[in-house]
Amino acid sequence: MSEVPFHRSIFARLALIAIAVSAGVTLLLWAVTATTIDRTGRATLSRAVDVDLAGLADIYASGGQVELERRIADRLALASSDGNAPHYMLADDAGARIAGDIMRWPALTANRSEAGEVRLMDDQRAQARATQLGPGLKLLVAREYGHDTELQSQLRMAFILAGTFAVLAVGLLGRWMARRLAGRIDRINHAFREQDDRSLEALAEGRDAQDEIGELTRHSAEALARLKRLVTTHRGTSDQIAHELRTPLMHLDNRLVRALKAAPDDAVRAGIADARTEIRHIIAMLESLLDIASSEARKGDPHGLTPVDFSALVTRIADLYADSAEESGHRFEVAVAPGVTIDGEEMQLTRLVTNLLDNAFKYVPPGCTVRVRLDPGPRLTIADDGPGIAPHDRERIFVRFQRGADSPPGDGAAVQQGAGLGLALARAIAERHGLGIVLSPTEQGACFVIAPEER
Repeated sequence: MSEVPFHRSIFARLALIAIAVSAGVTLLLWAVTATTIDRTGRATLSRAVDVDLAGLADIYASGGQVELERRIADRLALASSDGNAPHYMLADDAGARIAGDIMRWPALTANRSEAGEVRLMDDQRAQARATQLGPGLKLLVAREYGHDTELQSQLRMAFILAGTFAVLAVGLLGRWMARRLAGRIDRINHAFREQDDRSLEALAEGRDAQDEIGELTRHSAEALARLKRLVTTHRGTSDQIAHELRTPLMHLDNRLVRALKAAPDDAVRAGIADARTEIRHIIAMLESLLDIASSEARKGDPHGLTPVDFSALVTRIADLYADSAEESGHRFEVAVAPGVTIDGEEMQLTRLVTNLLDNAFKYVPPGCTVRVRLDPGPRLTIADDGPGIAPHDRERIFVRFQRGADSPPGDGAAVQQGAGLGLALARAIAERHGLGIVLSPTEQGACFVIAPEER
């Protein structure tokens, strides 16, 4: 089975989306949690600062400045149990420190009891409030963010660990689910590619699943089984018709041979020879039609295709045509790149090349040039400098029983004997091998190009 590359698998994309979503949700939860903790911490610190400030203001009102300084010193001497250590500054109107551990008055207005975040001497963040206690005396109370910062660090680490675990869990689960679903889809694709009994049996294993892929599997198995029956019936019918037509024609040809042995006069002999020619023409046309139908039915089917040395094949055919070209008075030029290979059927590829060369030598007058060129790709070009094909006939010539209406004959009898199936068969064989055949525009003559079809 061919495996779809990871970057092209829809299930792999879904797994990556699930990982991205889980990571995004984890980050969003962390952002919401951190913001909530920060706001709650600020509010709690603000309340603690206000309560502390109100208590010190009451002490000042009842005991005076000396008692206030003593109480500030007592509070600074106590270790903070919650991590939000208090800091104080009692100063005069000029901001000169009288008591406390804060050395410099921050940008807070005391007479408006302004609150805000301040930076202490060690660059520690703190929530503070200032107030005017009396003429020439103001008080600043601050509390560190230490406990909230530590809590945020712990939560950050917890979210990192939990988020990593969630992403890994989603990734592993998504990969397992993706491989499982991809395997079920690949069985369907394999059945369509191979269309043999083994692949149909493998496809039948997933028909009982009661989900969307199970339903797709059932429909695919039914469609492929029906298609296989139709193809088998079509091939059987075609072979039967061919046999029923070919047999009486061969019997008729044998009877004509016996009639020739009876030594009839020249007129009868000529008539019998023409009749035998027509019979061979009909048999050849019938075989060409069957080959076209067979190639078209197997388009895209890899069965029966094996690596073929296309360079050797084209060279061998060109050697056979070189002598014929010399006898017919044509110039024949060949340029074959070495080592060009293709997966195909050697006999069918031989018919493809010979049909195009037969067509070239048939329609190109003596004295003109026929060129064969093979490049990697593979890209096969068969061109000539003959009369060419009219623009309105360039697609019509690939249709069965159609010939270029304006094509001047190189050998009138030979041209008229054609049934218009050579190029139709060439296109069918090319498409059977994943190749396209086009008549490339040229200033003179005709140029057929066979190259891989664009996907």
